[in-house]
Amino acid sequence: MDNNIGKWLIDILNCINEIDSFFEGNEKKYDEYCKNILLKRGIERNLEIIGEAVNRILNKKPDIEIVNARQIVQFRNLVIHSYDNISDSNVWAVIINHLPKLKIEVQKLIDINFPNFPNFI
Repeated sequence: MDNNIGKWLIDILNCINEIDSFFEGNEKKYDEYCKNILLKRGIERNLEIIGEAVNRILNKKPDIEIVNARQIVQFRNLVIHSYDNISDSNVWAVIINHLPKLKIEVQKLIDINFPNFPNFI
């Protein structure tokens, strides 16, 4: 597999880990997320990067095994281009339901295709 794909997979993993770090030592609470504009913007930026990295991967390897890859790119486009239509509940659903699964998928792709890359989980 192309080394650029490995770099983009690492970028995705780093963004997920950064989002997780925003809650380090604290329980993930929706109410706290909604009240914290810095937290919201930091998470949105990481979601943009994740979506862009997935888009680049899809352009190089359309058959990559990332579940919901197209939806990830679509969500990135929504965050960037329709920022005024992003709801806190949609972003929260991504954080709670989708990022943990994506993290496992990406780590597995790295482990299988780029065994010399550091393990980030």
